[in-house]
Amino acid sequence: MELRGLTEAEVIESRAQHGNNSLTQIMPEPLWKKVLHGFRDPMIMILLAALVIQAVLYFLGQAEWYEAAGVLIAILLANGVAAISESQQEGKALSLREEEAAKDVTKVLREGVLQEIPVNDVVAGDIVFLQAGDRIPADGELVKGRAKLDQSVLNGETEEITKKPVPEGEAASYDRLDLLNPHYVYRGTVVCSGETYLAIKVVGDDTLFGQLALEAQSNTRKTPLQVKLGRLAHQISTFGYVGAVAIVLGILLKTFVTGQLPEGLFQWIRLIMDAVTVAVTVIVCAVPEGLPMLTSMLLSAQSLKMEKDNVLVKKINGMETSGSLSILFSDKTGTITEGKLSVAELASGDGSVLYRACDDGDGHEECAVRDFQGISKEYLHHLLLGLGLNNSASASGGKVIGGNSTDRAIMGFLAEKGLAGQIDKHLAADCRYFNSHDKYAAVEIKGTGLTYVKGAPEVLMSCCHSYYDANGNLHPLPTLNKLQVYANEQAKRSMRLLAVAAGRTRRNEAGELVMPEELVLVGLISIRDNLRQEAVAAIEEVQKAGIQVVMVTGDKRETAMAIAREAGLLKDEGELVLTSSDMNCLTDDELKERLPRLRVVARALPTDKSRLVRLAQELDYVVGMTGDGVNDSPALKKADVGFAMGSGTEVAKEAGDITILDDRFSSIEKAILYGRSMFKSIRKFLIFQLTVNVAAVLICFIGPLLGENVVLTVIQLLLVNLAMDTLAAIAFGGEPALKEYMQEAPVPRRESIVTRKMLGQVMACSLYITAICLGILFLPSVHQFFGDVDITYMKSAVFATFMMAIAFNGFNARTESVNVLQHIGKNKTFLLVTLLIFAGQFLFVELGGEVLSVEPLTVKTWLCCGVLAALVIPVDMVRKLLS
Repeated sequence: MELRGLTEAEVIESRAQHGNNSLTQIMPEPLWKKVLHGFRDPMIMILLAALVIQAVLYFLGQAEWYEAAGVLIAILLANGVAAISESQQEGKALSLREEEAAKDVTKVLREGVLQEIPVNDVVAGDIVFLQAGDRIPADGELVKGRAKLDQSVLNGETEEITKKPVPEGEAASYDRLDLLNPHYVYRGTVVCSGETYLAIKVVGDDTLFGQLALEAQSNTRKTPLQVKLGRLAHQISTFGYVGAVAIVLGILLKTFVTGQLPEGLFQWIRLIMDAVTVAVTVIVCAVPEGLPMLTSMLLSAQSLKMEKDNVLVKKINGMETSGSLSILFSDKTGTITEGKLSVAELASGDGSVLYRACDDGDGHEECAVRDFQGISKEYLHHLLLGLGLNNSASASGGKVIGGNSTDRAIMGFLAEKGLAGQIDKHLAADCRYFNSHDKYAAVEIKGTGLTYVKGAPEVLMSCCHSYYDANGNLHPLPTLNKLQVYANEQAKRSMRLLAVAAGRTRRNEAGELVMPEELVLVGLISIRDNLRQEAVAAIEEVQKAGIQVVMVTGDKRETAMAIAREAGLLKDEGELVLTSSDMNCLTDDELKERLPRLRVVARALPTDKSRLVRLAQELDYVVGMTGDGVNDSPALKKADVGFAMGSGTEVAKEAGDITILDDRFSSIEKAILYGRSMFKSIRKFLIFQLTVNVAAVLICFIGPLLGENVVLTVIQLLLVNLAMDTLAAIAFGGEPALKEYMQEAPVPRRESIVTRKMLGQVMACSLYITAICLGILFLPSVHQFFGDVDITYMKSAVFATFMMAIAFNGFNARTESVNVLQHIGKNKTFLLVTLLIFAGQFLFVELGGEVLSVEPLTVKTWLCCGVLAALVIPVDMVRKLLS
């Protein structure tokens, strides 16, 4: 049956009648809805409770109206900033999804010509050509060929199911929702093996996948990092609650101890209201509004930076986790090597070189045979059947379409030599597609009883007893010793060797083609994939970061070792190279024991990758896995971070957390660096945030015990939270990705986000800030610097000192170095934000008046406050030197 596909006019008509194949993206909620939903946030609810209390105090005459208004403004701003940030992030994610969808292509027949078009342009009635690794673009019925499909994306079952056309003479009858139907296939499922043609019946949202996608878009869940930060926010808020209760009890206890008991019910109510006001102040200052905002900003900003470096973040949690990797299992082809396979050499069955590329990447200048001179037509016929017909790729319009990388390289070689046009696909009676388990592919030739086989030399050679020379004459096979020497020499040159042979057709009980019992060796073909030069430096950087890199490849041991040495993966004698068969001989415990020394896995099977991931996770490693094929998807899903290659199959991209668009190992290195930078920025912000919270709670707790019930007012602390938290999130969000982060060991999986060292810094700086603020009010030796002034003036000085001190402490928080200005030029945003905080503080104090309970300060007072505040930097320098 000859298939021609739709004409251009039919495509237009079908699109008008049935629509296009794009999937509807449910638009994110509008900003106003996000703001309303934000009121359910626990942090906002705390502020709402504070607002109610302030309102009650106002009606009782115990508070000013602007204090309640200040809390309300704080709620709207805190909620609004988070909503705006989330809205922007969703918009960027939607844009990235649309760009990725535009890059998704499939192969269709249009007017008898095979061409690649965007998946979204497929219409009902199109004839789609499918091969191993392709994802089904829309629902439809097979019309030619047969294939095995992975439908786990729809039903979760990993077992492959065979699909085939409806037999001639039978009417197509099926339920569109019956996944077991042998003739109907569904969008999103993946071809595991075989080649087939699909007639599209349903497109877009009407496909089963489209319906499920619409439903799935309505379900969201928090990432592990958000959950972890949420837990921390709860702990910080609890600290505020405990502090608030302690303050109320402290004020009451002081009243009883001093004997200054209130006279009458009204005075008791006034005392309790004062205590509650201070408690509310503490709760407000403990609310970490900036924490979720910082996370959102970092995720958004880092995602955009990574996209510019060809790293597409699909699952946000993968970004942070990539910075914690301790072991990375990496593909060779296209990641460590260029991924552009090319035929470098062709030898006859006795190892005589018949063709050698002049630029095979190994310094060879001589070309034994450039354009097949000296090769007979008979021998060339064997080559075309064994390499061209037995090939899952095809040449059309000067381009090679479909097939795996090896088949594409061979077909490209034949096309370059002008031989692709001589391949007659109609000669194929049956075929067996390559799979990593059998390691060979076969094609039966019509009317001859012959089958041509192409695959791993170690699989074919045991069945070979003779060979064809360049003239097509048959000779007894020379000793395998000679061929083994040739194979080993090629392996040392990083060549991938394939054997091509022919024999009498043989089938198993299921009627499938299997390896003939006796083979005639046609030749040996060497394929090379040159090492990416930038990969060598990137691998070294990743290793310096304390990450163990293991290359996983289907190549034979010798080839894999040669490439690993070139790439810098194999350096010491104690480092291990294992093959799949070696691993199968080891128990899980034995393999775990060897895993820390493992550097290369050769002749790897997909099941080996999943096993390696599982065992590494049992050893508490944070595991990264790269992959590009259908069979890589289980390992990509199982790994802590799955890096899918941009040139890989759609199912691999679907399974991965991060897609490496350019397939380069250096891009993986960048993803790790960005992940570490993000984690560092969060920790820096936490040091800053916790210092503010602890200092504020201590000041508000100790102040009343020393005789001054309100040291920092609710409005003042709201300004601190809004100005400091919001602006600090912007400042720390601009921290650069420093190469020095790649010199540090990975953060252990079980390590808390707040370390003891961080807590030590928080306590040292918050105690100093508390001491100077309370000292201004209560220590005569400090008080005298400000002269004979009233209490409002002194509280204004405390407010100015407090805000400047935590601004100066930002310099301490942003670096672990004694030099607080280290790399400051790479984050100019930090400097601008700090200047803005100082300018804002000056305006607050000078112009705040009664609303902020402050009065203007003299130049001398500003200098005194500035000096006291700036001393937090040398205080922390001393701590850093001693720690």
